[in-house]
Parts: sequence; structure tokens; C-alpha cells
Amino acid sequence: MDNKQLYEIFLTLADHIEGNKGYWEFSLNDVKCICITDELHNRMRIMAPIKEQNSMSPQEYEKCMEANFHSALDVRYAVSSNVLMAVFMHPLRELSTFQVEDALQQIHSAVKTYGTTHSSSNLYFPTKEDRRNSMN
Repeated sequence: MDNKQLYEIFLTLADHIEGNKGYWEFSLNDVKCICITDELHNRMRIMAPIKEQNSMSPQEYEKCMEANFHSALDVRYAVSSNVLMAVFMHPLRELSTFQVEDALQQIHSAVKTYGTTHSSSNLYFPTKEDRRNSMN
């Protein structure tokens, strides 16, 4: 994968895209996304802002951290510049088209399920409590 291929994928899937090589802002359905790449260092990240961190309760923050382990899969809830985001990070060259498409779906899901299931897909890794309850 390189910037040209990534841009072509975004053109196909995004509702609207602007920016240039290595930095794009686009919307995916009703979710605003940003992609930043660094071809020289073989890194990329796609992120979608959710809300300001200072408007989160400690319980909301804890749910995000638990989701990072159990239900967010390849996407993570993260904070930068006081903004909670759903973020997918990966080496750029090793990415496949399928992985980019899947990452976009997971980011969209993580944004939309924030505050409820905090999940990026239907897959969920159970907690100790879940396993304990299933044995009863």
C-alpha cells in the first residue's frame, strides 16, 4: 500500500474527501475521518473524532479502556489534544485493500457504538465476569 492506492480506496468509499498526499479528511456516511500517513517511516493512521475528553466521565473513560481490550478489535479509543477518537494504526506498506476497507468499517462502528456497546464489530472477547456468569 502507498499513498496513491490509499487515496483511490478513499475516493471509492468516502462521501466527500479533501486534502493531499499523506493527509486527507473525508466523511464515511456521517462520520468525519482523518488519515495521516508517513511513507518514509511506513506508518499510517485513520482516526475519527468522537467527543472532547473533558466532557467524559471517569466511567466513560474506563468503558473505552475496557473496549480496547474486549470489543474494539483493530481500532482503539484514544485521546489526543483533548479529543477522544477511534483510531486505526498500521504499517502502511503492509496494508491490503481489504484491511483498509475493514478498518473504515470498524472506525465507523466504534464511533456509532460509543456510549453503548463500544464495539468495532460483532466480535467480542469476554471478560472474566462474562465467563463466570456463563458458567452459572
